[in-house]
Amino acid sequence: MREWFSRETGWPLQVEREGARLFKHPGTVSDASRGLPGYDRRRYVLLCLACAALERADPQITLRLLGERLLELAAEPGLDFTFTLEAQHERRELVWVCRTLLGLGVLHRVAGDEETFVQARGEQADALYDVQRRMLAGMLAAVRGPSTWIPQEAPATLEERLRALVDAHVADSNEGRRTALRHQLARRLLDDPVVYIETLDPEVRAYFLNQRGTMAARLGDAAGLVAEQRAEGLALVDETGFLTDVAMPGEGTDAHVTLLVAEHLAAGQRQRKSNGAELAPVPVRGFREHDIADFLREARTRYGRYWRKSAREPGAERELAVIAIERLEKLQLALLKDGTVYPLPALARFALGEAQIRETRDVPAVAAGPLFGPT
Repeated sequence: MREWFSRETGWPLQVEREGARLFKHPGTVSDASRGLPGYDRRRYVLLCLACAALERADPQITLRLLGERLLELAAEPGLDFTFTLEAQHERRELVWVCRTLLGLGVLHRVAGDEETFVQARGEQADALYDVQRRMLAGMLAAVRGPSTWIPQEAPATLEERLRALVDAHVADSNEGRRTALRHQLARRLLDDPVVYIETLDPEVRAYFLNQRGTMAARLGDAAGLVAEQRAEGLALVDETGFLTDVAMPGEGTDAHVTLLVAEHLAAGQRQRKSNGAELAPVPVRGFREHDIADFLREARTRYGRYWRKSAREPGAERELAVIAIERLEKLQLALLKDGTVYPLPALARFALGEAQIRETRDVPAVAAGPLFGPT
């Protein structure tokens, strides 16, 4: 596996007794939909500060002591960040970060309970952790650490900083450039739901159009994925769902609502030419967020009996619309720009079937067609 990842993607795989770490460098740093679930900028700052505090900590640390170390680090003048432990929601943010580190194996709970720390700050409200230093050392998947930049040469914008973290040296030769292109495309094919040709730079696009069949077969066979190629791009489909973090279609109210919105957005976006030989594009229509909310308000009359109780309340359609748009963005089935949602070609893959009643719960049946539309 180490050899395969190095050859196909350029991702280092580190395997030790304490655990395994695949240092994944993204094919693109401009996708804002990626990241840890429930994390915003503030929580990422707290996560980074927590890792910095743990790096200097003893082999064991309490939740209370970790919070105190965070207060010291957050007070740095150049950080422009405010954090205290006075309010319950701030203690909950600290606990959220700790549970993330627990899930990643950086911390191991020895005693105590985080929820008591959130509810009250008494002496008994605490938890004790072992610090797994080898796991902590592998947290940052960067080619170059941010501390190696001197202030005068540090990148200015967020995208430049992200690129500086993951850009690796490329040999100044034809073979070196081809390897870099292959790695970039392989990372996107394995990481992204779909790779659209129009999103690629001219040099990458030329390589992709020439090599995509070979790459799809090689990556698909090794990773257990199924290649779907269309004029607009290529997707490696995870039919088992084992590698998928956001499923489409899926069970539950949010997944059902997303599927309804997907079908609504896709309607009328493509049509066949009169001879039926090929698909003819029509201008892409944008949908405002309130239009999607209005659609879900009407859909509630028909499908509301399948949804959770809170989703049937008046006004819930606005929250459902936001959830559906976010899921479609993560799946690269739609693009949100300036408050307008635009359907992307792969949205034509999904269609809604009639609902089927099951004994355990009500789940709408789904029919999935080809990735980019009729064949």
